[in-house]
Amino acid sequence: MLMRTDPFRELDRLTQQVFGTAARPAAMPIDAWQEDGEFVVAFDLPGVDVDSVDLSIEKNVLTVRAERRDATQPNVELVVGERPRGVFSRQLILGDTLETDKIKASYDAGVLTLRIPVAAQAQPRKIEIESKQGRMHEIST
Repeated sequence: MLMRTDPFRELDRLTQQVFGTAARPAAMPIDAWQEDGEFVVAFDLPGVDVDSVDLSIEKNVLTVRAERRDATQPNVELVVGERPRGVFSRQLILGDTLETDKIKASYDAGVLTLRIPVAAQAQPRKIEIESKQGRMHEIST
């Protein structure tokens, strides 16, 4: 049998109340960045079956919902249960400069990756300036 002594049990209890527990996590960790004209978001969902992942978008609010089911059988006694399980949900408010109707999603090795194209009007472009001397100059925006 596995035994564990934890002198910080009360501190852990308080932290779990504020930030969530392993069984009921407070948030789904993400990384987000911009690359090659796309906004990319990666969600950590280790051990989650891709069939339990649900993506929806309403107006500019993207909702990701996933579930990690309990792997133990009803007649099995769980000795240690620290892996997060249950329903995970996260909402992101997306800017108007993203083309939300062209989102592409992929799932690999427990990471859900969304690629959202940046709208053409929001991408950098050159503006020509006409001078009185008749020469044209370009300015980057």
